[in-house]
Amino acid sequence: MTAGQMKLGAFLWATGHHIAAWRHPKAHVTAGIDIDHYIQLARTAEAAKFDMVFCEDAAGLREANVGIASQTSRSIGFEPISLLSALAAQTSRIGLVSTASTSYNEPYGLARTFLSLDHLSGGRAGWNLVTSASPIEAANFGSTGLRPHADRYERAREFAEVVARLWREKLGSGHDGQSFSVRDPLDLPRSPQGAPVMVQAGASDVGRDLAARTADVVFTAAQTFEEAKAFYDDLKGRMATYGREPDDIKIMPGVAPVVAETEAKAREKYEELQELIPDDVGVALLSSYLSISDLWRYPIDGPLPELPESEGMKSRQALVIEQSRRDNLSIRQLARHFAGARGHWRIVGTAAQVADELQARFEGGAADGFNVMPSYFPGELDAFAKLVVPELQRRGLFRTEYEGRTLRDHLGLKRPA
Repeated sequence: MTAGQMKLGAFLWATGHHIAAWRHPKAHVTAGIDIDHYIQLARTAEAAKFDMVFCEDAAGLREANVGIASQTSRSIGFEPISLLSALAAQTSRIGLVSTASTSYNEPYGLARTFLSLDHLSGGRAGWNLVTSASPIEAANFGSTGLRPHADRYERAREFAEVVARLWREKLGSGHDGQSFSVRDPLDLPRSPQGAPVMVQAGASDVGRDLAARTADVVFTAAQTFEEAKAFYDDLKGRMATYGREPDDIKIMPGVAPVVAETEAKAREKYEELQELIPDDVGVALLSSYLSISDLWRYPIDGPLPELPESEGMKSRQALVIEQSRRDNLSIRQLARHFAGARGHWRIVGTAAQVADELQARFEGGAADGFNVMPSYFPGELDAFAKLVVPELQRRGLFRTEYEGRTLRDHLGLKRPA
């Protein structure tokens, strides 16, 4: 059983996490380029005492087909660190976490950028390390193609090591490694929280090892309790190898709740969203996560074909294939299911039903908290804050006031020595 109270992140994504969120009649269609929209979302999450808001990023269009990309809820958005810098001035307590790739950045510049955000926000910044698994992104940086998975993670390991040393003022005589050479320390003092929080989301074997070595928070995807529990136990079990305690990492699976005053209303809300998914968009999204470009060659009402192992998102590909086999889903059914939350856990029901599910995974030792992924904004974030958060607070499972001022304070993480 996990002790204490659960952690909550609000995963911000323009119009919402459902692939057809932009088509919802109550969605804010131009959300991706409306700073007032993001300020409203951040303030809603802060008023509900969320630990953090999180902005994901990719340096390129999400889908290879521009026509398909224009029909998704994730095609337009600000560069996230710039966005979080603006949100830092409009909030006072909530953590501010952003994705940045180790494949298309350099350690010195990235360390300086996030440490600047940390000082601007009074110690509330976090970096979500990704290695970038899309050939579309690679093509935007003069690359001849996507680097092999193992090579991306070896670069990421050295990258994270250099950034951590820069944040902790340990560079000394410099760094001269396989991928990077850095001479000087940063031109900024130590972070108000010791160092910005390190976040990761890789779930492959090498990704788990990197997280056990360097991460403070891990985002993950798990459909079932058994999957979530196995991942939790495996990752926590790896930490002793790197001289760390299990509680030095907070594991926060993604969850996509659809909540209403009654179960019937919640189901109705969910079905309305599902009806907005065009088949070609759903299959294109599924193809991108499976790293297969010709999924349309196969009968849409037939089973998912046997697929070669991907050099892209290995863990997400495995999760999708496992679900298709376990639930005997056709390509059409799998695509529609996947489009709702991109392979993350979905709960549809009342506040009490959603809280029951979250409590079971939290107290069952399968999560330290959750990265909440509202289907559309602002409506579903408002509903979670209004209905689910008070229910969790009533059960003693979530804070009623912030315990401190920094992101590490909220998460209960040690200040780096």
